[in-house]
Amino acid sequence: MSLAVEQKSQIIHKYRINKSDSGSPEVQVALLSQRIQHLTEHFKTHQKDHHSRRGLLSMVARRRKLLKYLKDRSPERYQALIQSLGIRR
Repeated sequence: MSLAVEQKSQIIHKYRINKSDSGSPEVQVALLSQRIQHLTEHFKTHQKDHHSRRGLLSMVARRRKLLKYLKDRSPERYQALIQSLGIRR
C-alpha cells in the first residue's frame, strides 16, 4: 500500500528543505505519516489484517525514531513539523 507518485511528489515538494531534497527527516516523517493515515483507514474495514498491522507498527516506530532525531538536532524544525502535520507529541 504505497502512495501514488503524484501524491508522494506533492508531499516531498511541501516538506523539502532545498530544491534537491528528498531524504531529510521532515520529508521522511511526512511520507510515513501519510502511509500511516492510509493504513489506519484500511484497518477500519479490515480489523483482522494482522500482517499489515505489523507493518504499521514498524512504520510508527520508524517515525518516532526520526522525530526523536529531529528533536535532538533542531527543536525549532521539530516543532514546525509536528504543527504542520498535526501530530500529537
